[in-house]
Amino acid sequence: TMRAEGVQLSHVLRGPERMGLYFVEPGADVANSRVVYDRAASAFAVVAPSLVNWPAIFADADWFHATGITAALGDGPLATLCAGIDCARASHVPVSIDLNYRPALWRDRDPVPLITPLVQGADLLIGNPHSVKAMLGIDVADDALATSEGATAVAREVATHCGCRMVALTRREILGSSANRWSATLYDAATGKLSVSRPWTVTVIDRIGGGDSFAASLIAMLLRHRAPADALEFAVAASALKLRVPGDFNRVMTADVDKLLRAMDAAGARVGELRA
Repeated sequence: TMRAEGVQLSHVLRGPERMGLYFVEPGADVANSRVVYDRAASAFAVVAPSLVNWPAIFADADWFHATGITAALGDGPLATLCAGIDCARASHVPVSIDLNYRPALWRDRDPVPLITPLVQGADLLIGNPHSVKAMLGIDVADDALATSEGATAVAREVATHCGCRMVALTRREILGSSANRWSATLYDAATGKLSVSRPWTVTVIDRIGGGDSFAASLIAMLLRHRAPADALEFAVAASALKLRVPGDFNRVMTADVDKLLRAMDAAGARVGELRA
């Protein structure tokens, strides 16, 4: 499946351990959905720094993306991730981190002392108010992103606290059993400028993968040197479209997202709609 998507697999490690799993019990909305993780003693949970040849991996890399889920899986994955971040910086490869707070994986452990040093100096930090509060210890109100002033204040505090170059904050509003409003902001610490996306109202088919689609799309557009505001609009539109796609892969093509955004701009639409 990975090869069919054009993913390069030369650095994949193989061992005797089993693959980690998770099981999704869909509910009418986010609050009523449940994810059960089965990651203990899996191949990724037992990884160690000595197993990964980071210098070889970063020899031809353009970007390194990490997630807080890795740090939640144990000392081995955390140490391996730390080594990867250190090597990426030494190799002048940009580093992004998606906080991705998953309470079930932390099992009542406090992530703040582990995650805070991990994100120091990140080129891009991605999160939402809940993950920022839980993983960085920064007190953020649930409605902090409702205004550009509030979003700027949160992003500036995160950027200062972590020494990050850019901070992306996503916002999901639950409108009903299958309707979400999805938007995001992107803060540039060097200029102090906040970019705000148009919100999208989406009839949700599958929530899994929406956040990952946002992160991947934002990174891809930044690597293509699109202006921050344009990269943000693309990422939010792409992830909104993903919420309409079953499964955890986003099957939407770059040209499709660009076409949709051009149509929205031509119509002067300030709010996007993706309904059944």
